[in-house]
Amino acid sequence: MYDVKSHKAEEFIDDSEIRETLAYAEQNKSNRPLIESILQKAALCKGLTHREAAVLLDCDIPDLVERTFTLAEEIKKRFYGNRIVMFAPLYLSNHCINGCVYCPYHAKNRHIPRKKLTQEEIRNEVIALQDMGHKRLAIELGEHPVENPIEYVIESIRTIYGIHHKNGDIRRVNVNIAATTVENYRKLRDAGIGTYILFQETYNKENYRHLHPSGPKSDYAYHTEAMDRAHEGGIEDMGIGVLFGLTGYRYDFTGLMMHAEHMEAALGVGPHTISVPRIRPADDIDPDEFADAVPDDKFLHIVAVIRCAVPYTGMIISTRESQKVREKVLDLGISQISGASRTSVGGYTEEERDDETAQFDLADTRTLDEVVKWLIELGYIPSFCTACYRAGRIGERFMKLCKSGKIQDCCTPNALLTLKEYLLDYASEQTRELGLELIEREVGKISNDKLREALKEDLTKLERGDRDLRF
Repeated sequence: MYDVKSHKAEEFIDDSEIRETLAYAEQNKSNRPLIESILQKAALCKGLTHREAAVLLDCDIPDLVERTFTLAEEIKKRFYGNRIVMFAPLYLSNHCINGCVYCPYHAKNRHIPRKKLTQEEIRNEVIALQDMGHKRLAIELGEHPVENPIEYVIESIRTIYGIHHKNGDIRRVNVNIAATTVENYRKLRDAGIGTYILFQETYNKENYRHLHPSGPKSDYAYHTEAMDRAHEGGIEDMGIGVLFGLTGYRYDFTGLMMHAEHMEAALGVGPHTISVPRIRPADDIDPDEFADAVPDDKFLHIVAVIRCAVPYTGMIISTRESQKVREKVLDLGISQISGASRTSVGGYTEEERDDETAQFDLADTRTLDEVVKWLIELGYIPSFCTACYRAGRIGERFMKLCKSGKIQDCCTPNALLTLKEYLLDYASEQTRELGLELIEREVGKISNDKLREALKEDLTKLERGDRDLRF
């Protein structure tokens, strides 16, 4: 029985409700009056139900599909302007006891070398990331109670926050680790994590069991209910996502929307971020073996509808995707991207890239400076901002500010301040010139005289050597 407020996985992600929703969407994919009414509702920026979102995704009327894309662009600009937040993943360990068939870390893989970073190695990795200009990390590691206990994660977070190299600091550590207990989530909260991220991979319970034949992750309910326990443990910023291509995209998209609805209804705060990875090649993993791979045109449609359905959420795309695809989805809803990523353990300090311990192959291998320059040329503000997290604008407080649009008074100035830090400390000459021109243009667009003058003053302070200024 479907119950959006239930804390039981099989009730807030109800298979019957998903299948009825898919049938309803199929029946109404050419229903112009209905789809137009859904688009009108989406334009209010209050969100859509999972059924309404499913209809938009199935829509086969070309002009209405185009209107969906246009509306997604408008909503993205309303909530996030032209800012793109930058981050990098940091892989700590690939030891894992799970049997996930789509991930090379699975326990039966005898090809991949197993590696776990020491705290000194973590320090070296972080310094390498700081030397690029990164301020925000997402730490990743396999599930292994002996090699990767919660104590190792907590110690690693403290190490990362404690490294101050030249002008470099990691100011926000997001954490992507396996579903765990309320007690362990409290430990993560107390360690000062940013967002807790966990992908469902697939919401189809039958396929989930096939894809996770062994290990703790095989417990569908425990995994699906992780965000409820994380919230109980005091974590306020939570990120969800699926790995598109494991199951039919329509099913997983609907489950993803239902999960977002559940978090809003039952926890009082929706997902801080939604990620949209697609299955990629990796050691002993062939994506061609997965029959439900999502083509580019439908992938763009998915991103656009998520933005219409969950207008406030941050949307993340990684270097799994090519430069071409990443460029297309920036307007449609993406607000965070990774740059200069390594998906191997210790990958940032190796003289030559070592893919032996990589979780997946990269499609975008550009340097951070190349990505920043590319964004500037496209008219975006590359942002290294972490101010909301450190100012306590998290969880429900952040969502209220975001939904009201008031967050813009903080986000745009902070984005420009952190971009100037990057330009002064790390950028190539050409990127610096382009970035300074962008900052000058963007400052001129700020209509609030008091805010604009305060920002100009802080930008001048950065030139004098001040750092980490924020609104």
